[in-house]
Amino acid sequence: MKSPYLRWAAFIFALFHIYSNVFASISELWLSAIHFGGFSALCALTVNESRGVRQFTTRYWVNIALAITAAITSAYLVLFENALYARETEYILSDYVFSILGLGLAIEFTRRTSGWFMPILILISLSYILFLGRYISGIFSFPGLSLETVLYRSFFTSEGMFGMIANISATFVFMFIVFGAFLLRSGAGDFMVRLARYLTGRVAGGAGQMSVIGSGLMGSVTGSAVANTVSIGVITIPMMKKSGFSSRFAAGVEAAASTGGALMPPVMGAGAFVLASYTQIPFLTVIAASALPALLYFLTVSFFVRIQAKRLGLKPTTADDAEKFSAILKEGWHFIIPLATLVGFLVAGSTPTSSAAFAIISVIAGSWLSTKPMSLRDIFDATVDGVQNMVATALLLVAVGIVVNVVTTTGVGNAFSLMIVEWAQGSLLITLVLVALASLVLGMGLPVTASYIVLATLCAPLIFDFISQSQLLTVLQAGNLPSNVAATLSLFGGDPVLALKEMPLEMKQLLRQELLEPELLTGMLLSAHLIIFWLSQDSNVTPPVCLASFAAAGIAGTRPIPTGLTSWKIAKGLYLVPVLFAYSPLVSGTWPERFEVFLWASMGLYALAGLLEWHLETRINSLIAALLLLSASLLMWTPLPIYYHVCGAVILLSIILYQNREADTRANIQPIKT
Repeated sequence: MKSPYLRWAAFIFALFHIYSNVFASISELWLSAIHFGGFSALCALTVNESRGVRQFTTRYWVNIALAITAAITSAYLVLFENALYARETEYILSDYVFSILGLGLAIEFTRRTSGWFMPILILISLSYILFLGRYISGIFSFPGLSLETVLYRSFFTSEGMFGMIANISATFVFMFIVFGAFLLRSGAGDFMVRLARYLTGRVAGGAGQMSVIGSGLMGSVTGSAVANTVSIGVITIPMMKKSGFSSRFAAGVEAAASTGGALMPPVMGAGAFVLASYTQIPFLTVIAASALPALLYFLTVSFFVRIQAKRLGLKPTTADDAEKFSAILKEGWHFIIPLATLVGFLVAGSTPTSSAAFAIISVIAGSWLSTKPMSLRDIFDATVDGVQNMVATALLLVAVGIVVNVVTTTGVGNAFSLMIVEWAQGSLLITLVLVALASLVLGMGLPVTASYIVLATLCAPLIFDFISQSQLLTVLQAGNLPSNVAATLSLFGGDPVLALKEMPLEMKQLLRQELLEPELLTGMLLSAHLIIFWLSQDSNVTPPVCLASFAAAGIAGTRPIPTGLTSWKIAKGLYLVPVLFAYSPLVSGTWPERFEVFLWASMGLYALAGLLEWHLETRINSLIAALLLLSASLLMWTPLPIYYHVCGAVILLSIILYQNREADTRANIQPIKT
């Protein structure tokens, strides 16, 4: 945003959001409508500042007209909502006009910010619920609803574009994106890069490890893969190339590491707030459960860097001009205050929006303890940066509510789940593969958050049912059941396996609530959603559409698709760790159980990384590859007894020691002089 008038409008709009989230008690529907109208207007007016739009041309006036229309459309809902209810929701001409305008604006501005895929998906969804469903046979058949009903549910109710997802955008997501903008404007990004450089400067492949740690630190604030790539990558990619890594590998590492930003607490991107609201699980519980899995992911990327450094023979750098830790900490210790404030208020029971507000204040207060305090100009610019960073996300989250409304109204989610059940034939692993493929297809056109929302609506209940079924089966087979549960089993011949296979979903839900602990059920529900949340991130690094990889390729000067393939290989944790969610207590168990899974899984992931790279300490052969596969299987298959894990660890450590001894022997052999 260049125009001072537009920047001031963005600043005032941000103050309205902060006031509404912290102090006021405005209707959620009204807040979502104003949120959409304001960001639509900002999006239209920002386009007028681009080089391709000349002042006072037709396109210039069209954008102004769109901005005014968006503001009036939102105002209509706020001003005339009660009048509609007084008419007992009977539509009049103006209701039709502004409802259609609202849907049209959502489609157009989503096209401008996210491409054509989402608008096409919205049009298909609306066609399906209006008339297309009656021409489809089978489980996806739907008789259709009237235009008035569809417009009413999409525009005037909390089930459509101004529903829960839009409200999440106007509250949690907005506040945390502004918080991230304040941190970056205050200089936190530079501090994180310097800290990562210090921590990795004396290890093999230190520049690559710096990318991993720096992206993890930055991602814990921004939660955006592309933002991480362009902000950290301009530093780390040239450093990796200079230290000896190939351009493509450097770009792949940066893209893979930046993708982990949305997985790293405390922010985790917009999808984490949607997840918390969908599941009604406290946000603090979500980020606490996500910490160890996120570390596993970054360890996996780090393993690839280490193995590549070993292959290239890169040595640790011991530069004399390296900064001292005390100097780094002296200049940047105050950046710890905002993160500590955020976590502290969350632990104390404050809402995420209030916690983010206090964290923003602590950024400003903390900067005054440094040599570079934030001025009023810096505060203004940080606020405007936050609004500008929020435009595409806000418009997308409002628009995706239209699709979710269609899915829930028509029952497509249940039909999709039944189709997966039929294809999977009762296998949780096949279900995960099908969901991963669906995520990949959706990710080719939808941003990460939208992909998660659609898939969670379609598949989360099914995955939760699969995960909880094994635990429920264990309890049923143990005996000593209440009389009503025993009577239920008797309807299926007393066979728990047959009962769980044949009984309706509603009956399973009742059994779960009666026989399983609430904490365990919460953990399994969170596991189901985290599986989808993780799999939805693969669109950042998986060709043909991989935005983080494309951004990294642009910095490294490499071809986009080969770079995407490299980042896809390095980001294998996106597929492996969700399997642990499904089959282990990494999320749903007690903390000792979680740490135990983390320990064995970290070693198993190192074995798999060596297998994929065909190199560990040195180049491997077929025998060592087979042993690595055995080791990884023993380490990562959590239902096995602990001594199997120990055997897997012994195999891995033996391979490492053997290869290191061989490498030392070769290095000590001197060539014979003739």
